[in-house]
Amino acid sequence: MREIQVAIVQSHPRLAEPRANIDRMLEIIDVIAGAQRVNLIVFPELATTGYECGVKFTELAEPAPGPTIAALAERAEKYQTYLAFGMVVKHKVESVVYDSAVLVGPDPDAPVVGQYIKVHLKPEERPIFRGGLRFPVIETNFGRVGLMLGWDVAFPESARTLALDGAELIAVCANWETQTIEEWRTLLQARAIENTVFVAGANRIGDEYTYSFGGESALIGPRGETLGTVGRDENDRPKEAYSIAKMDLDLVKKYREELQIMQSRQPIAYRTVVKNY
Repeated sequence: MREIQVAIVQSHPRLAEPRANIDRMLEIIDVIAGAQRVNLIVFPELATTGYECGVKFTELAEPAPGPTIAALAERAEKYQTYLAFGMVVKHKVESVVYDSAVLVGPDPDAPVVGQYIKVHLKPEERPIFRGGLRFPVIETNFGRVGLMLGWDVAFPESARTLALDGAELIAVCANWETQTIEEWRTLLQARAIENTVFVAGANRIGDEYTYSFGGESALIGPRGETLGTVGRDENDRPKEAYSIAKMDLDLVKKYREELQIMQSRQPIAYRTVVKNY
């Protein structure tokens, strides 16, 4: 067995207050990793800034690595764990920013293990962010991890690409809205089942100017089984909390051999999939 422990964090970022959000993330990491051994902790999309920052994202964007990653990498090294989280990233051109997911690892000499730039930008996100072009699979000391952001989970091609390239666990960092939260849960389960892969979906909560975010973060097994969820408070509202589950990554290969879903694909019949609408 290759048994690992994965945690999802359902947080409430404060809008355009990265220092406060990073401090809160550090506190949560201390609580989770200080109590038990965890291999991976997954935070939501744009966890360091919030969502509706508009043109201010240009000011809030950082290089990767940069100050935010340095702060979080210290905890990754301390607890010998990996951290997946969403942040706004810039490269050489100051005005070009990316909605990114970063995987930080325990090696202080190479803290950024992998980075993913959101491919499927929503229409309202396209004037702000530049989109990505690929779905990288990242090697860790416990297995192969794929990253997705928010709306990516609505596109079957995203998870299928990661699975075909060897991902055993897909971490989904999200800002998914309250009014379509049932779709979020269904899509997490569907992506896990159709690819026989583990899925760790961390969605944020809270309200901003025009958006309300619905939580319902979940850990899903390769047969679609729910391994862990973040519950609701006494008033039946999504709450800031976390959930942890054990995952045996060897089950990915086991179920793929038993079910033959991946092996039974017929790519020659799927030509239309790569055509534009």
